[in-house]
Amino acid sequence: VKLAESGGGLVQPGGSLTLSCEVSGISTNLYDLGWYRQTSGKKREVASITRGLVKKYGVSVQGRFIVSRDNDKNTITLQMNSLKPEDTAVYYCRMWGWSDDYWGQGTQVTVSS
Repeated sequence: VKLAESGGGLVQPGGSLTLSCEVSGISTNLYDLGWYRQTSGKKREVASITRGLVKKYGVSVQGRFIVSRDNDKNTITLQMNSLKPEDTAVYYCRMWGWSDDYWGQGTQVTVSS
């Protein structure tokens, strides 16, 4: 099983960026999917998670980020709008179930002028 993130990069404050995560090796149908982020010296935190049709967001990204998943394509995306410098972090894709827990390698997002 492999999770591969893409779409990270440098963006100016107020800009937008879309992250994608492609899962290979297993179907995503029966799993929860989500995006986490981590900055140096801080604990990894939830950006957004999906469980079936339910979508949840971290308080700091609520109203600015939009998560979507496509089980047919085995993908999850995170549309990030109105980005702030404090959104700078490494973003990780995660897929988990009753006994499985998979993580991607992460993609760097830097918000700076």
